[in-house]
Amino acid sequence: LQIVVTILNVNDNSPVFKQTNLTKVVPEDTKVNATIIAREDLSASDADLDTVFYELTTIVPGTDGYFAIKGVNNPEMYLQKALDYEKFKLTTLVLYARDRPVGSTDTTNTANVTITIFIEQADTKPPWFLPCTFINTDNSICISSPYTGRVNISEMSTEPLILEPGPIHAIDPDYTLNEKIVYSIVGGDADKVFSVDADTGNLTMNKAATSPDSYLLQVMATQVNNIQKYSIVSVEIKVINKSDHPPYFESRIYNGTVFSGLAPRSFVFQAGDTSRPLMIRAADDDFPNV
Repeated sequence: LQIVVTILNVNDNSPVFKQTNLTKVVPEDTKVNATIIAREDLSASDADLDTVFYELTTIVPGTDGYFAIKGVNNPEMYLQKALDYEKFKLTTLVLYARDRPVGSTDTTNTANVTITIFIEQADTKPPWFLPCTFINTDNSICISSPYTGRVNISEMSTEPLILEPGPIHAIDPDYTLNEKIVYSIVGGDADKVFSVDADTGNLTMNKAATSPDSYLLQVMATQVNNIQKYSIVSVEIKVINKSDHPPYFESRIYNGTVFSGLAPRSFVFQAGDTSRPLMIRAADDDFPNV
């Protein structure tokens, strides 16, 4: 009697990953759809030779939607949405491997691997001139105001010019990189009256301004490691007549008269003459005809 015995494969083995913890550093400027972890590094084996089904979940709140797998049977992980170092710097994912589809009523064996992703800041932003004002909620764009200053006509200052709202200064907003920045004048100074210190941003004079016209300089801040990362700001320098005399009041004491019960913004009158408003006058010998 010939007896044929068929051995039935019982689902008694769980899927197995090569490792249960993975760490990956991902640059902030990684292109969308780029592979983050290859399929062979995330595939699980099953001694029962069952088809393995995968599911990727995000653990850290607010970081979901950035990473995904190619399919339920393909665990290759890719970038699904552009990263932003300012929004989050790391996230944790869990990849599950099952030997039955999700929702199956059959006995299912499961394994998982924890994946930690560190976001590495990339050189994505040009320099910012300070002070500047953020114009969006995630603080990724900061707009600076023009600088202003003034010089005396026909007089050359030997010190760095005083500017408002402060000295020329720019930073690399990719602050963990903090690339070196250099300064240059790229417009508005055809006569070469001014110079800017490449390292400090201090604005100085090469010679005296001989015209009363204002200068509207264009100052550029450039990253040394990448000249395509730059910003330009306007610096208005007003040329004025030198003031040799301080202003002074025409009288040392002024006397006035007010009446009780007057409404706000009512006139104060000359003492002894309630028909003439009190006038406080100042003069300046630099402007004798004013």
